[in-house]
Amino acid sequence: MFCNGFVEARLPSDTAPVAEFEPKIVYGDDGFVLEDVPHLTDYLHELPTYANPLQGHPAYTGVGQYFVHDDDAVAEKVIVHSGSPRGTHFRRAGARQRVYFESEEVKACIVTCGSLCPGINTVIREIVCGLYNMYGVKRVWGIYGGYKGFHSRNTTSLTPKAVNDIHKRGGTLLETSRGGHDARRIVDSIQDRGINQVYIIGGDETHKGASEIFQEIRRRGLKVSVAGIPRSIDNDIPVIDRSFGFDTAVEEAQRAINSAHAEAESAANGIGVVKLMGRHSGFIAMYASLASRDVDCCLIPESPFYLEGPGGLFEYIGKRLRENGHMVIVIAEGAGRELHCKDAQFNNRQVDSRISEDVGFWMSAKIKDHFNRQNKMGISLKYIDPTYMIGAIPCNAADRVYCTLLAHSVVHGAMAGYTGFAVGPVNGRHAYIPLNRILEKQNKVVITDRMWARLLSSTNQPSFLWPEDVVGDKGNEKTTKSIVG
Repeated sequence: MFCNGFVEARLPSDTAPVAEFEPKIVYGDDGFVLEDVPHLTDYLHELPTYANPLQGHPAYTGVGQYFVHDDDAVAEKVIVHSGSPRGTHFRRAGARQRVYFESEEVKACIVTCGSLCPGINTVIREIVCGLYNMYGVKRVWGIYGGYKGFHSRNTTSLTPKAVNDIHKRGGTLLETSRGGHDARRIVDSIQDRGINQVYIIGGDETHKGASEIFQEIRRRGLKVSVAGIPRSIDNDIPVIDRSFGFDTAVEEAQRAINSAHAEAESAANGIGVVKLMGRHSGFIAMYASLASRDVDCCLIPESPFYLEGPGGLFEYIGKRLRENGHMVIVIAEGAGRELHCKDAQFNNRQVDSRISEDVGFWMSAKIKDHFNRQNKMGISLKYIDPTYMIGAIPCNAADRVYCTLLAHSVVHGAMAGYTGFAVGPVNGRHAYIPLNRILEKQNKVVITDRMWARLLSSTNQPSFLWPEDVVGDKGNEKTTKSIVG
């Protein structure tokens, strides 16, 4: 199961207890490192294999080299310097010639957890249809209500007919919830029902639960594959190129920005404020602003800003209003959190509770207070919050194709005996990724990167550094420091 000639490290021996799971690292020549995913044979050493049913499938017999070689790997980084080590790789996703489940023995279940995201129903549909149409699996169940559904035994049978048109609808067919990942109770339910493939769709907390479920299954020595499909509308999943539903969210955000621009343009000193998703990462706000070209200012959690004084946000708003007569501000829900939380003026006043909870209301109130009362400059401000509308819509065509590829890749992985893994594109190639890599951090916008520079160039907004934090030339160096901390 491992690349020829490679040395595997940190694998438990045959006699070692399986209570603690350690990542599988494979080392090769020239600095090659494979961060491998667990396999059922790691603790079930004599499992039989079977010929992949796709070998006789009429749709695939004409495809040359359809099966993925066990040694195929996907590089985490494709840009390297001459002579640098080959670096970290992941197993390439795809169908294998040999599988570890017979079609008749598979009892699969699908569960969705966390908040809504465009494309969840498409992933459900394609997992079901992939199992049925590619591998002949006839027993697939849906677990209602997230991880809590395992406790309540609230299930439904999923067939291609039952999921035929769900990709055209938003939300999730299986309902969803947060929390409830009691690994022992869940595995008790899995074991009682005879389930041997578990497909889990969700974000970082969901995958934390998936990791605990996998480890409990491994401790019990069960032949059960646990596979995750990362879901985050904010696109903050590490390692993978992007999360499903992100393209749809950016596209739908255009509607809100267009409406805000129309409102702002139709009033004297009109300001349109649009709040978008992004509690910790500002990808949706950044990409939606770049796509729109109507945005004058984009505020994200990764880029600190201040309101008053030279070079501050209020000064910039006044400048844009004098130049254009209107402006559009896009703010991610986590932007300016340190200012929002420390604003004693609003926290101590008896005001609408939404202001203390919602950064969009807070920002709108601060702008109105400054220009209508302090600056004596009459403005017309419209605030738009489309976040729940965006999360609940069906995915667009690009995300629908992407969800299909994700679903097929995860089915191939589970049938091939891999477990405790997530699937996603890495540098354009789908790969099997250890769950610990999905959980290690959140993907964030790098404000020293080219993409953020493109955003600043598009909006012409300043960097919003404190004037006293900008240090003049010292010799040949010019340095700045962040306003945070």
